[in-house]
Amino acid sequence: MKVMHCPLNGPRNISEFIYGGELKPMPDACSDREWAGYVFYSDNTAGVVTEWWMHAASSYWFLAERHTVTDDILRTFDPQEIFRERVEFSTQEADA
Repeated sequence: MKVMHCPLNGPRNISEFIYGGELKPMPDACSDREWAGYVFYSDNTAGVVTEWWMHAASSYWFLAERHTVTDDILRTFDPQEIFRERVEFSTQEADA
């Protein structure tokens, strides 16, 4: 049984988690094509990658550093370690 440490709930069976994709910088302003590239494509790097994961039972999102070749989870941590501010989005209708 593979176990992943959830920062909120502790060690849990890997089947309780949902992969959310690689952590990458969000573009400020971009075309639809660039946004689709951000959402749907990843770098697929061989080595250590920081990824989004969610514990399904608690709906808790967190980050994990995982080696993509060996599939070893090096560490998991709360997103607050990286993100300090809330990102506000505006709509085109509100800006007009």
